[in-house]
Amino acid sequence: MRITLSVILVLAALLAIPTAIGAVGGLESTEGGQVAVVRDGGWFDDNQVRQVIDPGSGLTWTGMWSSVHAYPAQQRFYTITADAKRATMLGVDVVTVPSSDGVNLGIEGTLYFTLNLDHDALKRFDDKYGTRTYRAQNDESLAAWDGDDGWTAFFGQAVRPVVDNALRGQLGNLRCAELVPSCSLLANTALKDQGGGTKAQDSNTNITRVQNAVNATLARDLPEALGGEFFTGLRFTLAKVTLPAEVQQAVDRSLAANAAVSEAQARVAQAKAESAANQARQEGYDKCPACAEIDKLKSLPQGITVYAPGNPQSIVVPAR
Repeated sequence: MRITLSVILVLAALLAIPTAIGAVGGLESTEGGQVAVVRDGGWFDDNQVRQVIDPGSGLTWTGMWSSVHAYPAQQRFYTITADAKRATMLGVDVVTVPSSDGVNLGIEGTLYFTLNLDHDALKRFDDKYGTRTYRAQNDESLAAWDGDDGWTAFFGQAVRPVVDNALRGQLGNLRCAELVPSCSLLANTALKDQGGGTKAQDSNTNITRVQNAVNATLARDLPEALGGEFFTGLRFTLAKVTLPAEVQQAVDRSLAANAAVSEAQARVAQAKAESAANQARQEGYDKCPACAEIDKLKSLPQGITVYAPGNPQSIVVPAR
């Protein structure tokens, strides 16, 4: 009898401990910048979505052994840049897009967005993207709800290709000089013929036009690619268009050569002006010899008291 009672007590303890742990773990809360999707996970439960916990909630009962997938609820941004200090966790990178005249342009910019907090949308989002993993920068497999690293890995693999495609579709229709005016300085005659005359204000207008077109494309293509309206407030800001290093060097050399030509032309113009002035001055002296002598006197150093022009034995006495 004592052995049976001991066995019962041991079994009760074995059941009570995990039950207590599950009961305590069944209470969850979210921070102001988080929204959580809860999936059932008890011993006798399925793995379906149980509920959604809104941002900034207090302690909420989620059921025993349920799993909680926390996602960012505030506006987020994804930056594509060559600047290591501004890059996202995916590291330094740019989108390379060939222009219509064959120049590979480096595109830098930032995509602003907010996760759709509608409960039905969140449940569908978790079904599609919260139940698989994504490869992070360190080759670790993470879920989209595994902190900032997991979210960035998901965004880079699921959303970034759509952004790249939108940029290629819009920028590939423009010539290099329409986005970067200095492309008109390139030695390639085709580029010069097509791009000559493009002004900085024209390129700014083109960049704004491309930016608006990219935003319209993302608003149309991203829900279709992801399978739902999972993001709101989509806005891409095109920050910078850069040239490949070797092309930029060619542009710099062309700018330096143009600067040297301008400097030489300025010297020629100055010499012509001085020659014309001397000629005019000499013509004036021919008409007025006395004027020439007056100008000579004016050009003498200060302190001269005696001056005998035309006399080889002239005496010059400096003032004391």
